[in-house]
Amino acid sequence: MNTGNPDSANEKVGAVLVVGGGIGGIQAALDLAESGYKVYLVEKSPAIGGVMAQLDKTFPTCDCSICILSPKLVECGRHPNVELLTYSELLEVDGKPGNFKATILKHPRYVDLAKCTGCAECAEVCPVRLPNEFDQGLGERKAIFRPYAQAYPPAFAIDKRERPPCVLTCPAGINVQGYVALIAKGKYKEALSLIKEKLPIPGVLGRICPAPCEEKCNRKLLEEPIAIRNLKRFAADMIKDELPPLEVEEKEEKVSFRRLSLLILLYLFRHLLDLTDELLSHIRAEIDHFNSPFIYSYFSEQVLGILYPFLRPNIAR
Repeated sequence: MNTGNPDSANEKVGAVLVVGGGIGGIQAALDLAESGYKVYLVEKSPAIGGVMAQLDKTFPTCDCSICILSPKLVECGRHPNVELLTYSELLEVDGKPGNFKATILKHPRYVDLAKCTGCAECAEVCPVRLPNEFDQGLGERKAIFRPYAQAYPPAFAIDKRERPPCVLTCPAGINVQGYVALIAKGKYKEALSLIKEKLPIPGVLGRICPAPCEEKCNRKLLEEPIAIRNLKRFAADMIKDELPPLEVEEKEEKVSFRRLSLLILLYLFRHLLDLTDELLSHIRAEIDHFNSPFIYSYFSEQVLGILYPFLRPNIAR
């Protein structure tokens, strides 16, 4: 990338890629930036600093390592000629000396750097704990984290890994890891709210669900699988007394049992049937003026087709 006029001896031409955001990479980036070059500093972790940030004292003066490192972190982060590429990896370098082309993979942080203030309130409420790489696995950190207190950039990052098999096998696609972790923290109301995003009646389905998630639970490789179905029912039972009573408007007209059952099925399986909002409104309109047995029979066949693979083992017993 050309940043100046090549005919002028005083103009700096090109840009520099520094791989590694440790103390050596930071100092190299600052020296090049002060010389007038555009510098791209690539670091695979969410923050620069490297191993020096993990040290207590430095030889031979026994000075505090973070006291030496912190000013350089801020200077490097604020220098106009330095562009930080954190959470990034160098995949490939092509070209020849003086004309290289680098391919860099930038991993998502799932947190907006411009909006995050580094207040750490998100980490306080996060229920998921993981081994802390900064402490060499001796301590724990949350799934949303900042490597260390003085890290730069100061924004947090979310450590998202592969989707667990329990979520992939759940017919409703519930965030199983999320509500199990919330229940473990005693946050039953939050857990129930998370379940109800995909499942409106967890107390009932927690008793009749065939629990394919438990069959795929990796915990069974060590001992028993997590009782996911029972935990769902447990969360519903724990706060059922706190829910406000359902207000039912009294009407003189008789409610058709067929119409009522159809409304319940529509609400339960709108996600499984992949109904759009427009189609859903049309179906609701037909239900409100229920005069067509065809709609009921068609919808029932669709629902039974979805439920049959899960009901078949119970019917066989």
